[in-house]
Amino acid sequence: MNKAGKTGAPLRALGAMSGTSLDGVDAAVVETDGRRILGFGETGYRAYSEAERAVLRAALGRWAGQEAEAAGRVVDGAHAELLAGFEGIDLVGFHGQTLAHEPRGRGTFQVGDGAALAEALGLPVVWDFRSDDVAMGGEGAPLAPFFHFACAKWIGAQEPLCFLNLGGVANLTYVDPSFEGPEAEGALLAFDTGPANAPVNDLMQARLGRYMDEGGALAATGKVEEGALELFLAEPYFARIPPKSLDRNDFSEMIGLVGELDDADAVATLTAMSAAGVVQGMEHCPRPPERVLVTGGGRLNPVLMEMLRVSLECPVEPVEAVGLDGDMLEAQAFGFLAVRVAYGMATSCPGTTGVRALVGGGIVSRRGD
Repeated sequence: MNKAGKTGAPLRALGAMSGTSLDGVDAAVVETDGRRILGFGETGYRAYSEAERAVLRAALGRWAGQEAEAAGRVVDGAHAELLAGFEGIDLVGFHGQTLAHEPRGRGTFQVGDGAALAEALGLPVVWDFRSDDVAMGGEGAPLAPFFHFACAKWIGAQEPLCFLNLGGVANLTYVDPSFEGPEAEGALLAFDTGPANAPVNDLMQARLGRYMDEGGALAATGKVEEGALELFLAEPYFARIPPKSLDRNDFSEMIGLVGELDDADAVATLTAMSAAGVVQGMEHCPRPPERVLVTGGGRLNPVLMEMLRVSLECPVEPVEAVGLDGDMLEAQAFGFLAVRVAYGMATSCPGTTGVRALVGGGIVSRRGD
């Protein structure tokens, strides 16, 4: 296969993403030849019910067993229901749901049966994007950077910039659009900076029975406990040179650091921890970026966004400022990556996951295979 990337015919790819925030399934169409974005199409969202979310939560950290199997059924059913509503699709990029991620140990594990989805939809489905990268010595995450590079070209960026995804975990992609393609050395640097929404969501669920701190309302009334923030930043992860990645629950002890605080102060402190991890991560950028474009649910939290703005020396804006869709960017990314897999192109490189060489992950399943 040509990992350097020989461009094929344009395709309408439908990407689907179920993230670590466990809110639901995003689906979005991207028109691409695997290198350029040629256009964006329809989008859709299917929320998980409270019962489904409970099944997924019970399976987090599992590598096998009944909990993982139950989670797989939830993921497969939700995706089949949502994706069946799209028309004129050439292929599907199906990420599945990550339950466990330990690239330096047991590997990476996503539930979701791409072969079954191909049978249900009657379309080619590209899935299991991360395993080959991990097998080649990579972190298996983040995987959106090749799409971020295409987005930088799409918006006409001339100077280095960063895409910051604030989902359950925060990940940063530094893009230098002066390079011809994402495979070039120096074109990309990507890594997880630390937790984003997951600890706040978990604390809100445990203490208040609420799914999230809607609009940062509770954090806005609290005070940051500086001692807990200092302990958080002393974690060895922040001293590691990227690329590097995290499991959703790697920083679950953060909730313990704020255990004695009242609800508002605890949420404010956890939110500050998420921002501080990003600020620490920005120090790894080869050059100061011209701007930071924020995607994911965290961009809708004004407290978190303001913490980033006052701490960084460049504009921090939601991706909507450049005409992109912050709710659907990851789903679009897996549609884009599916086309690259179909055409034998790379989906990750040493600068994005630390993999030893260019690698194109993913399995292609078709009805009747």
